[in-house]
Amino acid sequence: MKVAYLLPDREIAEYVQSILVIENYEVKTPFILPLFANGMPTLLFQSAKGKINNHSNYLTLFGQTVLPDTITLTENFTLIAYFFKPFVLTSLFNIEANELTDKPGDLRSLTSSVANNLQEQLLNATTTKEMLALINKYVLGLAAKSKKDAQIIKYVTEKIAQNPNKDALIKVQKELYITERTFQRMFENNIGVSPNQYRRIAQFNTAFEQLNKRQFRSLSDIVFRNNYSDQSHFIRAFKEFTNLTPKEYLNFGTAD
Repeated sequence: MKVAYLLPDREIAEYVQSILVIENYEVKTPFILPLFANGMPTLLFQSAKGKINNHSNYLTLFGQTVLPDTITLTENFTLIAYFFKPFVLTSLFNIEANELTDKPGDLRSLTSSVANNLQEQLLNATTTKEMLALINKYVLGLAAKSKKDAQIIKYVTEKIAQNPNKDALIKVQKELYITERTFQRMFENNIGVSPNQYRRIAQFNTAFEQLNKRQFRSLSDIVFRNNYSDQSHFIRAFKEFTNLTPKEYLNFGTAD
């Protein structure tokens, strides 16, 4: 199995945060990929149908993933995930973000007929490089048609992601001179979750990356580095988004 994280091409870097590619041509038992909160809407393609929430398709559009989930594949596959920046879902796809929160859908039923053509082209592609070029072209096409100005929500999500504590919400709301209700509605329509839920996802995701990269001597380092009140608070948040404790996650797959 090959796994690669790619940076997006310059032409789509304004919209795409990163790209994940997994190639597995030796699937003998079901391959299960966990889906955890990361704050980023995602366009997912698999060359073999993957099962998510009892639905099976090739091309899936995710909004915010809050509750942990999985995708299961039982055949050899190439999987490509485009992780979008959190503020572009509505402007690119013309979908209210809260419609997709924890409810990923078949891209073809959510958008125009262009998605049908994209799926057919991807399934007929013979190399991963060709698949990536097709998705890049699709994203560029969406960007060219986008008319909605996402600069405000872009600014807000970036500020919160850089400093995901409760004070950041109050500070950025005051900077924009908007009411709490307007702030809330802006997030629900454009991001798909409340401002505080997005902040908590950003806080978890930063801690999760530090845990993954073993950037700690003890869990307490992660707890205080990410402004959790104590270790119990961090463990509760981690379990909420993964269904695992940090210790269970670290030990996952290490048993004989």
